[in-house]
Amino acid sequence: MVGLTLAATIMATLVATPAAASSPGHRPLPTTLDLPDGFQPEGIAIGPGPFAYFGSRADGRIYRVNLVSGAGSELSPAVGTASLGLKTDGRGRLFVAGGGGGNARVIDLRTGAVLAAYQFATAPTFVNDVVLTDSAAYFTDSRKAVLYKVALGKHRRLPSSFTTIALTGDFVLTPDVNNLNGIAETPDGKALVAVQSNTGLLFRIDPRTGATTRIDVGGTLFTNGDGLLLAGRTLYVVQNRLNTVAAVELDRAGRTGELRATATDPRFDVPTTVARFGNRLYLPNARFTTTPTPATPYTAVAIPAF
Repeated sequence: MVGLTLAATIMATLVATPAAASSPGHRPLPTTLDLPDGFQPEGIAIGPGPFAYFGSRADGRIYRVNLVSGAGSELSPAVGTASLGLKTDGRGRLFVAGGGGGNARVIDLRTGAVLAAYQFATAPTFVNDVVLTDSAAYFTDSRKAVLYKVALGKHRRLPSSFTTIALTGDFVLTPDVNNLNGIAETPDGKALVAVQSNTGLLFRIDPRTGATTRIDVGGTLFTNGDGLLLAGRTLYVVQNRLNTVAAVELDRAGRTGELRATATDPRFDVPTTVARFGNRLYLPNARFTTTPTPATPYTAVAIPAF
C-alpha cells in the first residue's frame, strides 16, 4: 500500500512499500529484481510483454528480466561504452543512448543483434536519454545544447543518417556538468519535455526548431532530475541522488505543470530512471554513492504507480 502524508504546502509525499501486484494468472510479481553483480545499471525499458531491459553504464551490456518470474539473462554483450537511456518500440527494437561514446544503437529484442548504429558526436559529449515519437527517436546530450534526431522512414524503417538540432531559447548550457537528461513527449504529442539535471528545470522543446521554453511549475525545482516517464498527463521525474520520484500534472501542451506528489522507498539506492508495467513503476538502482566493484550487487525495484 501507499502511505500518504500531506506537507504544509499541501504537496503529497508518498512513501511506497512493495505492492501485491499480480500477473494475469494472479501470480504475485517480484517487487525486487536482481541484476548481475558489478552491472552498474542506468536505463530501463519495458515491453513488449512482461520483459524489462536494463543497460550497463560500465560496459554497455543489455540485460533482460522476466517481470513475472524475476529470471534474467544477457541479451546483448559488452560494447566498451555505456548503455544509458533505453526505449523499446512495437517492432521488437531497443533504442540505446551511448553516454560518453557520443553514440546510439538499435538492438533486435529477439536476437540481440545491432540493427543500426549512429555516431553523433565526439568529446565533450554524453548521450544520455532517448524518447520515441510517431516519426523519430530523439536523444539528449548532457554536455551539448543539442538534440539528435533519428527520423524513422516508411513502416518505421531505420535510416542511415541523423540530424543534429541546436537548442535555442530559455535553455542555457552549463559547461563541464550534466545538463539535459531525461526526455519525454508532451501530453498532446506535439513537443518534447526534458529535465536539466544541474538546475532542476523542466523545458518544453519544439522538435522542429529546437526552441526551448521553461515549463512553469510554480517555482518547483527537480534537483538531480534524471529519467522521465509520461503517463497520460502525469510526468514522472526521477531525482536520482534524492531517492525520489516526483509526479507532475502537465497541461496538454506541456507549457505548465503542478507538482502533485512525490514518492520514495527504503529500497531506493540512487534510482536513475523509470518505466511502467501495469500499476507499477520500476526503477533501477544505480548506486552512484557506492564504489563499484565486480562483486557489487545491483537491483531494480517496483513501487505502486501514483
